Amino acid sequence: MTLADATLVHIRRAYERFLAGAEPSAEAVRSVVRDSWLRSAARGVDPAHAASGAAGSALRGDRFAEYRAAHRLAGARDLVRSLMLDDLADAGVVVALTDRDGRLLWVEGDRAALDRAAAINFVEGSVWSEDTVGTNAPGLALAVNRGVQILGPEHFASSVHEWNCAAAPVHDPATGELLGAIDVTGGPAAAAPFALAAVRSVVAAVELLLGSQAVDLSAPVAPPARSHHLSVLDGLAWAAPGRARGSLSPRHAEILLLLDAHPEGLNTDQVAVLLSDEELGSVTVRAEISRLRRELGDLIAARPYRLTVELDSDVGEVRRLINNDLPGAVRTLGGGGLLASSTAPGIVGLFEELLEDLRSRVLASADPRALTAWTSSPHGRDDAAAWQRLATVLPTGHPQRAVAAGRVRLADRRYGVG
Repeated sequence: MTLADATLVHIRRAYERFLAGAEPSAEAVRSVVRDSWLRSAARGVDPAHAASGAAGSALRGDRFAEYRAAHRLAGARDLVRSLMLDDLADAGVVVALTDRDGRLLWVEGDRAALDRAAAINFVEGSVWSEDTVGTNAPGLALAVNRGVQILGPEHFASSVHEWNCAAAPVHDPATGELLGAIDVTGGPAAAAPFALAAVRSVVAAVELLLGSQAVDLSAPVAPPARSHHLSVLDGLAWAAPGRARGSLSPRHAEILLLLDAHPEGLNTDQVAVLLSDEELGSVTVRAEISRLRRELGDLIAARPYRLTVELDSDVGEVRRLINNDLPGAVRTLGGGGLLASSTAPGIVGLFEELLEDLRSRVLASADPRALTAWTSSPHGRDDAAAWQRLATVLPTGHPQRAVAAGRVRLADRRYGVG
C-alpha cells in the first residue's frame, strides 16, 4: 500500500466514525475538510443522497441558457477551455465553471468523463454548493473563498468518494466581488499536486481578462493594435501590453513563429512534426503549449492551436521591408538569430523561404545599395550571382566594381561558378 493509499484509508475511517457521531481528529482529516463536514452535517445535508440533491434546484432549458449567457463569466468560457481542456483531453476529467452559488454554468470534457459525471448529477444547471451537496471542491472554494483540493473520501457525499476535485474562486479584479469558481473533477489527474496549481493559474488568467474588459464602452473604439511583439533575430523576447518585456525559451519562440505562420491553426501532430525530425509525443507538445500559456496568458486557442492575438515580430518586419526597403530588410535580418540556429523543420523551412524571397528581390532590383547590403551579409557574402549582378550595375570606375568582379572570380575558383 502506498502512502497516498494509506492516507485515504485513514480519511475513510474518520469519515465513517464521523457519520457514527465521533468528531474527526486533526491527525486524520485536514481542518478545512473537518470544518466543512461539521457545517454540512449542521445544515442537514444527507451524505447518502447529497449528490442526488444537486439536481433538486437545477435550472434547465431556456431559463438556464439565458441565465448563463448573461453571467459575467460567460466571456471567460473560451479562455478556460483553451487553457485547460486541451491539456486534460485524455486525463479522464471534466472542467467546470460555476456561479457564486455553486451552480454549474459549463461542464466540459471528453464524452466518457461527462457520462461518469452525469451519473452523480455533476451536470450543467445543477448546484454543487456546500449547503446543497456538502464538502466538495467548488462548493468549499466558494465557502472559504480560496483554492482547495478534495480527495475521494474527503467528500461529504458518499457517492462521490471515487472522485477527486480541485477548485479556486474567481473574483472581479476591480471590486473583489466573488463571481464563481473554476473546477477540475475526475480521477487521478484531479488528485495530482499540479491540479490545484493549474486551476489557480487559469483563475489568474480569467481575472486578467475580466480586468481588460472593464473599459468605458462610451469611448471611441480604436482598431486593435499589433501590440504583442516577438523578437527572435537579436535575442529572444516577448512584449505585451501592460507587461514588462520578458525572455523566451527557444522552443516557445519556435511555437509562436509556427502559429503565426499558420493562422489557420495546427493540430498537436502537426506542431510535433514542425518542431522536430524525431518523434515528438503529443504529451510533450501539450505540456510546452501549456507552459507557454501560463507564461504569456490568453494568446493560444486550442483545437486547432492558433493565435488569438495580433502578433508582430522582427521576422514580420523583415517581410514588410522586403517590399520597400531592401537594404533595411538585410540589416534587420542580420545573422538570422533563432531562424539560423533552429533545427526545427518548420523553422528551417520558414528561414529558407525568407532568405529566398529576400535574395530574389535583391537580385531583381538592380539596386547597388541592396546588392551591397546583401553581399556584405552572412547570407550573401558567397553569393556569386549577387556579386556578378553588383559588378554589372555599378558604374565604370566605381571602386567597388573591381571588388565585385574579384569576388566573382574567387567564387569561380572556389565553387566552379562564375
